Amino acid sequence: MPSCPWSDKGQALDLAKIRADTPGAERRAFLHNAGSALMPIPVVKAMKDHLDLEAEIGGYAAAQARADDLDRIYGDVAGLLNASPDEIALTENATVAWQMAFYAQPLGAGDRILTTQAEYAANYVAFLQVAKRTGAMVEVIPSDAHGEVDVGALRAMIDSRVKLIAITWVPTNGGLTNPAAEVGKVARANGIPYLLDACQAVGQMPVDVDAIGCDMLSATGRKFLRGPRGTGFLYVRRALMQRLEPPMIDHFAAPWVATDRYELRSDARRFETWENNYAARLGLGAAVRYALDIGLNAIEARCRLLADRLRAGLREIEGAEVRDIGRSPSAIVSFTMGSMGAEDVVAHAAEAGITIGVSYPSSTRLDAEARALPPVVRTSPHYYNTQAEIDRLLACCEGLSGR
Repeated sequence: MPSCPWSDKGQALDLAKIRADTPGAERRAFLHNAGSALMPIPVVKAMKDHLDLEAEIGGYAAAQARADDLDRIYGDVAGLLNASPDEIALTENATVAWQMAFYAQPLGAGDRILTTQAEYAANYVAFLQVAKRTGAMVEVIPSDAHGEVDVGALRAMIDSRVKLIAITWVPTNGGLTNPAAEVGKVARANGIPYLLDACQAVGQMPVDVDAIGCDMLSATGRKFLRGPRGTGFLYVRRALMQRLEPPMIDHFAAPWVATDRYELRSDARRFETWENNYAARLGLGAAVRYALDIGLNAIEARCRLLADRLRAGLREIEGAEVRDIGRSPSAIVSFTMGSMGAEDVVAHAAEAGITIGVSYPSSTRLDAEARALPPVVRTSPHYYNTQAEIDRLLACCEGLSGR
């Protein structure tokens, strides 16, 4: 096991307070934040308080009473992304956010959609469906020697038929962090809409949509942002938004202004519907503010330190193979343990009080087949984890070595 160049003491983060806000962290080593992270107490309280209010005065009255707080969430998310509140839509999850943006694209026969080898399954099947419906074509941008999107190859693929660049910034496994801002430069230079899946990036690292150059960005609340399940959001650049007709609308997204006419909202809420889980939304807002109060730069630094320590330790264990790629790996660490199946590794870890997960080839089929990946163990430390928890997982894996 490698020596540690840093200590949990004296970090910029107030780890003691953060862990006090995370009661579940005291009961087990939770290293599955790329799945669904542990919510801090302020997030849970925001949700419970609103549910109590709904139980007391009813859902409609509760929403009216909290109208200012609910509206504030758009500003909270905008602040997280360096966007404007009118460019933000709140959705039930990241998939809905991504779908609302993607299915709004006016694609036709011969149009080209450019994506990545490590694209997530939910996105890729949507590409295939639209290609089947319209005759559009899905093309994969080659990866470079590091496994990242090859920006030079992307540049060479651009022609008048490319109507959308849609990539995942941090894939669900493999540790990869794609060069999202470099892709953005290509998209902007050629006037091509750019949809970025930031599901695994938001909450783990700073996100600046202007610096990235994306026109649309989707994300979830439940992962590294530490918000509740059933929450997500969509950013759409104002200039593009005015040209997009959502694939589905209701009278909130598009008020019925005459018997034969509706008018789309002028803001990103045209991608929403009227009915929502307001308790979950308030939890999302609390999660965003919690992350901003800590600071995304500090969060990213700690996540990388913990993930790098885990990778270094795994590389010293006989039979362990780190399956990550890319020059600047994220806090998602993927590995296998010899002939032992990933599910068995996860089960052994659970017996030791450690929560990790499995990522299956079907979630990133192109990448999995290109690299001949079996199901991999997926671990994802976060800023509230400790060095000791990383070491517990390494010790567990050492105990499995040779089995």
